[in-house]
Amino acid sequence: MHMRFLALPLVISAAFANILTDVQQSLSQRDLTLAEAQVKDYQQRAGVTPEMLEALSWIARVAFYTNQLDRAEADATRTYELCKAELKKRPLDAEAHLPAALGAAIEVRAQVLAQRGQRQQAAQYLRAQLLAYRNTSIAERIQKNINILSLEGKPAPELLTSRYLGPKPSPLAGLRGRPVLLFFWAHWCSDCRAEAPLLAEIKREFGPKGLVMAGPTRLYGYTAANDNAPPAEEMKFIEAVRQRFYAGLDDVPMPIGAENFLRYGASTTPTLVLIDRRGFVSLYHPGAMSAQELRAAVQRVTG
Repeated sequence: MHMRFLALPLVISAAFANILTDVQQSLSQRDLTLAEAQVKDYQQRAGVTPEMLEALSWIARVAFYTNQLDRAEADATRTYELCKAELKKRPLDAEAHLPAALGAAIEVRAQVLAQRGQRQQAAQYLRAQLLAYRNTSIAERIQKNINILSLEGKPAPELLTSRYLGPKPSPLAGLRGRPVLLFFWAHWCSDCRAEAPLLAEIKREFGPKGLVMAGPTRLYGYTAANDNAPPAEEMKFIEAVRQRFYAGLDDVPMPIGAENFLRYGASTTPTLVLIDRRGFVSLYHPGAMSAQELRAAVQRVTG
């Protein structure tokens, strides 16, 4: 997960200024005290808003990243409770900030439990949240965190393969006896494009040793030229992106479907999943991997 910041002066926000930008700028300097003061000032002037809640969730995240677990737990819990109150007034996915805040709050609360050695409790908490929010935009994010805690060493969820680009994909059950590398990507994802040359190298090196690759992707409802693209238009756009940026993977089947992303919790792109010859997950990795890391992981399942 990457934080983006703008080089703005460290000042407390006026009532309706961009609280999220202000807080992120403070957090880029690891000044959690100022960030919390900015949120408090904004709330006193403008009340609770989705933007304020997302800003508060960023404080919880940075507190966790800097190993301030009590502070992270407190800010995540506050974010969660305020989000729940807002959900009595509006749907979760009416805009982007509220789901970002609630998803982060759930994530941080689980991460704190896991960091304290309570991995089972963290997974149980996440499963309860997934049940509550399964039909919302944060379901993939919750599933990702469940998978981080528990998917490795378990049977790989099956992929839906009825819709695809490139060669026709094989069901994972039909690939038992061969290691499989799944590369979840999105047409808008620059990190995915940057990973493509490495994946092409891995395919050339380990394909002769039995490695099979598949690149699941999904429709997002938009293209570079159309913010409300119908499925047929977006499919054509994805195919154009595939041909332009993934030429070294042109013989890799690419199943298309949101359900695959939900099953694997691929809210982060790329997400890399390595499956051993038995059909068990050997590696679950949201985000790009270095050549050294990925090559070592693949060697373990192809050796």
